[in-house]
Amino acid sequence: MQGRSFAITVLLIFVAMLASMSIFVIKETERAVMLRFGEIVKPDIPPGLHFKLPFVNSVRKFDGRILTVDARPENFLTVEKKGVEVDWYAKWIISDVAKFYTATNGEVLRAHALLSQRINTGLRNQFGERTLHEVISGEREELMTELTDQLDRIGQTDFGLRVVDVRVKQIDLPPTVSEAVYDRMRTERQREAAEHRSQGRELAEGIRADADRQRTVIEAEAYREAEQIRGAGDATATAIYAKAYNKDPEFYAFTRSLKAYRESFSNKGDVLLLEPDSDFFRYLKDIRGN
Repeated sequence: MQGRSFAITVLLIFVAMLASMSIFVIKETERAVMLRFGEIVKPDIPPGLHFKLPFVNSVRKFDGRILTVDARPENFLTVEKKGVEVDWYAKWIISDVAKFYTATNGEVLRAHALLSQRINTGLRNQFGERTLHEVISGEREELMTELTDQLDRIGQTDFGLRVVDVRVKQIDLPPTVSEAVYDRMRTERQREAAEHRSQGRELAEGIRADADRQRTVIEAEAYREAEQIRGAGDATATAIYAKAYNKDPEFYAFTRSLKAYRESFSNKGDVLLLEPDSDFFRYLKDIRGN
């Protein structure tokens, strides 16, 4: 009885092992192929629960998401024979699982190496047809689009993968070229700065000359206006004096004589030589001036 139970237990364990070896799951983020003694029998297994023959079939799974290949910077020559150091990256995804497995043996690193070789060759050809200005700013977007389309065709045909995008992260010049470019940029900026300073000085001189002219005009107008006001005031004062004099000429003559006396005798050291019957002593002799 115990021997029979042991045999049943062993049989159950064996069946469970066969079942576990026969069942496999493909996730939504995975792509897979089924092999029979190394030969592909199912090229693209959809996501879900599947079965296989133990010891006969094997399953290779691959990442079905967009992957990134980021290579080391490479040196390329432009059409002007100027060397540039280019740092790039590419986005790719498996499009044909069977072809990808056949071309790369299912190894992502091998796929990266093959793709890097093709991208470096494509970049070398593209840079060799363009000037430094074009690859840096002028036609950079066009270059990336053309290279992506070209590599996508090669990738799908040869490796079973689709190149989603190729982008240049950075373009650097060699140290000797960079120093020459920086010197030229520095000279150009210094020339522009000197030109701006010269224009500023010219503008300042114009502003200063205009300000001096306006000051002269304002001062002349102010002087003319002041003279006009002063003349009007003198005329008004003269009219007032004349009116007052015409009202009482005798009193006006008397006040003028008193003022003359006060100013003449203000200093004790002053000496006047006048005839006794001079008009100066008119009011000293008689308050009525007779």
